[in-house]
Amino acid sequence: MSIKHCEQHKDCERQRLYRRCCATILAIILLLLLIILIVWLILRPTKPHFYLNDLTVVCLNVTGSGAAGAGAYSYSYLTVTMQATIAARNGNERVGIYYDRADVYAEYKGLRVTVPTSLPPVYQGHPDLTVWSPFLSANNVQLPPYLAVSLTQDETAGYLLVTIRVDGWIRFKAGAFITGHYHLRVRCPALLTVNDGRGSYGSNTGGGDGYFKFQRAAACVVDI
Repeated sequence: MSIKHCEQHKDCERQRLYRRCCATILAIILLLLLIILIVWLILRPTKPHFYLNDLTVVCLNVTGSGAAGAGAYSYSYLTVTMQATIAARNGNERVGIYYDRADVYAEYKGLRVTVPTSLPPVYQGHPDLTVWSPFLSANNVQLPPYLAVSLTQDETAGYLLVTIRVDGWIRFKAGAFITGHYHLRVRCPALLTVNDGRGSYGSNTGGGDGYFKFQRAAACVVDI
């Protein structure tokens, strides 16, 4: 047997060994993915259920920017402080949920009117209920003229609709298996009566305790 033939034989053996190793690694990966898929299909984790139980308005004040020059827009500024009570329930029977990060903030007609408030990370077993009561606030939020007018009209009419949002990342845990991160987006509509629905036409036009009242607890829209 020539030296060249031996070298070619060794190259063939080496290539055959490489192919076997690659095939083994690929088979192991496919087996692991199949096991994960089977476990996932058996457990079928569902989205957590969120509820807005209460919304207390501590302060809501709109101030003007003064007289605007010719052709200029006059902006208004909103200062707001409120406390939201949000409940989350894990409806899965055999799957836990890690809330690694979650921020809560308030919106009015698509405009964020409070700075995000971070919720503490928590692990939620099955079927646990977790309740948070964060304060949401902001100072001198610039309102476009049309939103300032809309807010004044809503307050005058006696009803104000705001949206409490939760934005964060969660993971599911089934036994020793933990998934990657899922983007959690929660939208909770909150209907507030102003001066018991009488608005600025009532006797309590100066605001104060009870001027804004949350109507009733409601389920939130959850998207993952």
